[in-house]
Amino acid sequence: MERKSNTDNSLRVAVDIGGTFTDGVATLYPSGDIWVAKSPTTPADPGEAVSTVIRDLLRQVEESVPQETPVLAEVVHGTTLVTNTLIERKGARTALVSTKGMRDVLDIGREWRYDIYDLDIELPKPLIDADKRVEIDERLNARGDIMVELDDEKLDAMVEGIRKLDVESVAVSLLHSYVNTDHEKGIEARLKKALPNLAVSLSSDLVREIKEFERTSTVAANAYVKPIVAAYLQQLESRIEQIRGGIPLRVMVSSGGFSSATSGAESPILLLESGPAAGVLSALNTARQHGLNQVLAFDMGGTTAKACVAVDGEAPIAHSFECARVERFKRGSGLPILIPSIELIEIGAGGGSIAHRNRLGLLNIGPESSGSVPGPACYDRGGTSATVTDADLLLGYLNPDNFLGGEMKLNLKAAQDAVTQLAASLGVEPIDAAFGICNMVNENMASAARIHIAENGHDPRDFSMVATGGAGPVHAVEVARKLRIPQVLIPIAAGAGSCLGMLAAPARIDKAWSNPQLLADVDWSEVAENLAVLRAQGEVELATAGASDVEWAIGAEMRYYGQGAELAVSIPYEKIGKGADKALLEAFEAQYEKLYGRLVPNAAPQVITWRLVGRAPTEGHHFEWGDSRVKAEGAPSRMRRIYLPLKKDYAEVKVYDRYSVQPGQVLQGPLILEERESTIVVAVGADVTVKPDLTVSVMIKEFE
Repeated sequence: MERKSNTDNSLRVAVDIGGTFTDGVATLYPSGDIWVAKSPTTPADPGEAVSTVIRDLLRQVEESVPQETPVLAEVVHGTTLVTNTLIERKGARTALVSTKGMRDVLDIGREWRYDIYDLDIELPKPLIDADKRVEIDERLNARGDIMVELDDEKLDAMVEGIRKLDVESVAVSLLHSYVNTDHEKGIEARLKKALPNLAVSLSSDLVREIKEFERTSTVAANAYVKPIVAAYLQQLESRIEQIRGGIPLRVMVSSGGFSSATSGAESPILLLESGPAAGVLSALNTARQHGLNQVLAFDMGGTTAKACVAVDGEAPIAHSFECARVERFKRGSGLPILIPSIELIEIGAGGGSIAHRNRLGLLNIGPESSGSVPGPACYDRGGTSATVTDADLLLGYLNPDNFLGGEMKLNLKAAQDAVTQLAASLGVEPIDAAFGICNMVNENMASAARIHIAENGHDPRDFSMVATGGAGPVHAVEVARKLRIPQVLIPIAAGAGSCLGMLAAPARIDKAWSNPQLLADVDWSEVAENLAVLRAQGEVELATAGASDVEWAIGAEMRYYGQGAELAVSIPYEKIGKGADKALLEAFEAQYEKLYGRLVPNAAPQVITWRLVGRAPTEGHHFEWGDSRVKAEGAPSRMRRIYLPLKKDYAEVKVYDRYSVQPGQVLQGPLILEERESTIVVAVGADVTVKPDLTVSVMIKEFE
């Protein structure tokens, strides 16, 4: 891939805001040298921690390369701001413009219950209240033909209705606008002329797809966060300008690529899963370096743990998922969002998740998290509840004097007090409560991952796990053991794995267009024309992200006529036109037969949605430390008492500085490898090897 920024001796910086810590990585081109910085997240002003991390990284680089200061080429950013805004319901004052008769689509939804046995079920509340919805008398049919015209009088009445609501942002979602965008564009033009300070989001710009409820929910979410994200990115660009002038800001998107800050401000909903998506890319980059085709990417931070099943070097892309769930692990209890996103499952709690006694008197963990403020009890910042990190500390897995390389001391007594209080409420010993917290988290994650792998038709024993995140290496080996996954890989800088993923990410754009037609009736000239328009739009956005070499692919959501669920297939962009029906049919039938074991005789294939993906070529990226943490000679090990889950007791094990272990050296678990950003815990029998690129490989030998 060619990027304008990738010149010799140039520096790229990636920063990821997590629930507990803000991580940053700087990498020097073409050497691949990296430096890492970490700072507690500042929820009141997230950009403050970002600025702190960037300044720290530049200081480290200047100290390491004093003879010639590298040129800072770009900053790539991932953030939880969109997710947090939707969960906390702290977005902008937002209105909805809908086709007459469709104002209640957000309340009606799919008219089903995510838990049919819950008599006190709580349904997700729409982001836009009923009194903030304005109807306009217009109508298109399913083919995009105008049935009710949109005239100036109706537009003027709509503008006046919006003006009276005193809102900051407007979502526009009209019936069948995915086929014909004219009416939505007309409304946008009138609103911008009459109310120039108003943020406007169109469903036809964000998601040109069928499913009125999901499409409206998506554009409502985008409008809800748009003024906040736009202001945040503008402020962040100003802060970067103060640190180092003229540096472009890129933003990570949920589909596993990055785009410009301008695109991110216009379509902020695309940033919803940016951090976790980057963690998967980091795992895939490690897998490519080691020739692995079946990988379970496991990322555990301070708030959540997520996983992704990736085969043949590619992460699966989902085009529909949920956010801001009422019940964290219940599908259907959240707001539906139609955007492309790496297919992730939230499989458990994070290091800051709070353990408590539930209504049945049993131990439970999460979903509440201590976050960065006040943080776990052991952070000694006012937190008093027992968390996963507190349990890890009591079990000996963490060194209280070496957290963040000793920059942050952990209070062992505070952790003991919090866990002892929880144990008393449960009627158990403190050690049993601590191990119960850790074991429950590991078992929950293993169970969720096992189901996810099985749903994709795979056997976990055929996989390798790649662990990232600050808490990932602490729990990865035990989770893998429960899944009977034989090998765990932990790349360098695993605690800032999401940032490495951003640095390895290609520029990417995803576009969609729904126009349900039988495959035999497809108007290929119309399809080619619409895809050409989408490609032209995508090329502009990719150019602003610095991409100069782009690969394009066509996707299609297909089903047999009369069915309710689609299958995703893809063909090369060049095949659209004469003969494309044959290529699509072959791809659809191959996928259908693979999933269901047979085809449906005499059924008519139907294309529902066309998808266009443009991205820079995927590269393997080699990273190595730019600072002096790697030791030329091995340092002696120390001893520490840790809890061994299979022995159900404490034992003395060796503790190594991870970067004092020489490449090729094989160690025997149980043991611990410590580094500044994370700790690798191997509490069972295993062969532990440091690879030439300093990735740690754990081959588990001890299973239950």
